[in-house]
Amino acid sequence: MNNRIRELRAKTGMTQDDLARRVQVRRETIVFLEKGTYNPSLRLAWEVAQVFGLPIEEVFLFEKKETGT
Repeated sequence: MNNRIRELRAKTGMTQDDLARRVQVRRETIVFLEKGTYNPSLRLAWEVAQVFGLPIEEVFLFEKKETGT
């Protein structure tokens, strides 16, 4: 899952540590989120989106999977 966390942090001047503290996770969790190697729980996705004042779907970019028939 792709996301805009790094971009949104840069726009607001927020560090990974700042964001981690605001959503009460470790900085490493933010690193993994930004790299796309960790899919957040719905609650964490909502909390991150709230920090930026955006809906979840504007922070986390879900890709539809193609199903072959």
